Amino acid sequence: MTFTQWQDRSVVVTGGTRGIGLGIAELFARQGAAVLLTGRDAETARTVADDLARRTDGRVAGMAVDMRQPEQIEHMVAEAERRHGGVDVLCANAGIFPERPLREMTADDVDEVLEVNLRGSILSVRACLPTMERAGRGRIVVTSSITGPTTGYAGWSHYGASKAGQLGFVRSAALELAPHGITVNAVLPGNVRTDGLAGLGPDYLRRMTDSIPLGRLGETADIAHAVLFLASDEAAFVTGQTLTVDGGQTLPESLDAFATPHQP
Repeated sequence: MTFTQWQDRSVVVTGGTRGIGLGIAELFARQGAAVLLTGRDAETARTVADDLARRTDGRVAGMAVDMRQPEQIEHMVAEAERRHGGVDVLCANAGIFPERPLREMTADDVDEVLEVNLRGSILSVRACLPTMERAGRGRIVVTSSITGPTTGYAGWSHYGASKAGQLGFVRSAALELAPHGITVNAVLPGNVRTDGLAGLGPDYLRRMTDSIPLGRLGETADIAHAVLFLASDEAAFVTGQTLTVDGGQTLPESLDAFATPHQP
């Protein structure tokens, strides 16, 4: 993968002020791309972008975008066009994961998660289509999750539904956009070391680490490098696909699978 391919590329990363999104934004900035990252709070987004620009010596800007508001998503794309000449890569990463037992879940709880995670991804892709179609190329990478498409976790049924829904969207969108030279793919992170994950407590972190065959939690850079590949020229023939990045977390069929095989 060549560094020079990113020098004239414009990358938008939604939910780029922390966690996986920040890791994605940082890697693209270090590769030389012009990056526009978004978050819920304008001051936070600008502060994170300024810090990232200093650390990477890159072109990074930040702005507030509420993924539930279509007009703000449209403004995000207009800002990327104004600053960086268009959108070559969209990393649809913004998402929320509030825990809520099903018996306590309200309609508003469901709507909020689906609006941000699923509807927001769809609308951000739609907003990027005019500039990508004019260019005759584009890369879209959606951050889904192993939770929903592959696994389940009590308390996150609405989150799992949103993440599984993203994959249905990716496959159909990939077919629709292929004639325009636009690829659409998804990464499925396992448990990644972020502030949000740390907030779930040390017992949760220990249990999750114990469930990963490679023996560690993922890092944001692990996901970012997968996204970088799917957005690269080298992945031009890859579309409608999902790439699981979980250290083998979804491989064991039971805890017994971790046991040392019996020798003959």
